[in-house]
Amino acid sequence: MHETSLFSGGSEDGTFVPFTDILFNALLGFAVMLFIAFALIRPDAKAGDVEVKAEILVTVTWPDNDPNDIDTYVQEPGGDVVWYHSMQKGFVTLDRDDRGNYLDKIEVNGETLAFPLNQETVTVRRIVPGEYIINVYEYTDETSAPVPVTVKVEKINPKLSVVYYDTLILTRKGDEQTAVRFTLDADGEVSDINTRPASLIQAVRK
Repeated sequence: MHETSLFSGGSEDGTFVPFTDILFNALLGFAVMLFIAFALIRPDAKAGDVEVKAEILVTVTWPDNDPNDIDTYVQEPGGDVVWYHSMQKGFVTLDRDDRGNYLDKIEVNGETLAFPLNQETVTVRRIVPGEYIINVYEYTDETSAPVPVTVKVEKINPKLSVVYYDTLILTRKGDEQTAVRFTLDADGEVSDINTRPASLIQAVRK
């Protein structure tokens, strides 16, 4: 008489017993499905979680639908000036050159779509110690009327704070005004906020 092991794969009469094979295959299939399920699981995106790649954000706006072209000039500590003919210097970038109502309307399927917002933005992507100067300039005067120009300077990190916010009045073509000057130290701390005039138009013409 021969003893039959549970894992021998056969019975006393020689008939094949597939129980262990079936069990092994079932466990293997379950493990594969479990692995796939975990691989497909993704954490939900955080609503409104936007990482801003900037240390300083400068926003210049003037009235919607105003046809005048207002330009932003920013001088960084090394003396270079960012403006519409030189939109990046070092870590300072003019992200958008808004030309008033120029190219603010497009035709789509016979329908005219307009974008009335007049806004320019400049980002400082890394803290470089020294003085920053921000000027606004009236490049064209389509309306022959004073243009209110709002300048906002925000420090992004480690938390959002407003360095400067005010509205200047540009009165004619060629009018240039210094909105604000400020100094950053190596830690990004702001000091010496002032409005002492300095012509950046003359600086770029040199």
